[in-house]
Amino acid sequence: MKKWFAVIGDPIAQSMSPDMHSQWFAENGLDASYIPVHVTADRLEQAVSSLRELGCSGWNVTVPHKSAIIEYLDDIDPFARKMDAVNTVRVMEDGSLFGLNTDGIGFVRSLEEQFANSGKGKEVLLIGAGGAARGIGYALVSEGYGPITCVNRTFAKAERLAGELHAGAMPIEDAVKQIAKFGLIIQTTSVGMNFADSGMPLDPTRIKPETIVCDIIYNPLETQFLELARKAGGLTMNGVGMFVHQGARSFRNWTGMEPDTKQMIETITKKLGGI
Repeated sequence: MKKWFAVIGDPIAQSMSPDMHSQWFAENGLDASYIPVHVTADRLEQAVSSLRELGCSGWNVTVPHKSAIIEYLDDIDPFARKMDAVNTVRVMEDGSLFGLNTDGIGFVRSLEEQFANSGKGKEVLLIGAGGAARGIGYALVSEGYGPITCVNRTFAKAERLAGELHAGAMPIEDAVKQIAKFGLIIQTTSVGMNFADSGMPLDPTRIKPETIVCDIIYNPLETQFLELARKAGGLTMNGVGMFVHQGARSFRNWTGMEPDTKQMIETITKKLGGI
């Protein structure tokens, strides 16, 4: 019997997950399909019930449902519980719904694929205090990265996240002044996404050469933040790898198979206008 999977969110038309997973199904000889489903916040409970009743084998969860969906699941992974966010739902053999979060570890795997372990042992500047920052922060801590310093436009939010991660926090103005001491800088906010915002969370022009600078946005492939960091001598990484690796972890949880991440990163980069 053909299996089917989905991604739910609002909006959802822009998602590249259907193309990615459909290609992986084909490459691994699996008779399965993957569809986008537009779900508004007021219909989330109904959508979860419908996906279960209609025999969906698993689905991804994107904004704005990553935290809200938790109450409609039967169980979630301890890591996802710490993060208070689920991006992957697996339908178990008994029909129960199990939630996981692959975002943070997807970022770390992307980082290590591009830079090996050169990010370890460096001071980390984590920009942002939302769900993405939380997931990446927990993954960095669990994988032995740090020390970590959190910054955010609202300092109280940076302090709150720092408390969860047993990390440090500082105002953005201080981070800009001290930016040369950080060897790994990670931008997790939506600033710069889809060319709509040409602003930056902070000025990266005074980084030390060969600082690893990451932005989890992948459209555009190079945000203004990354462009300035590159021109200042930074080693930059966009969000394509994180997107692919978090998807690969979902794929493995559903199928037990390891998809080709390197080829997918190349494919998506080309689709977005890269070389």
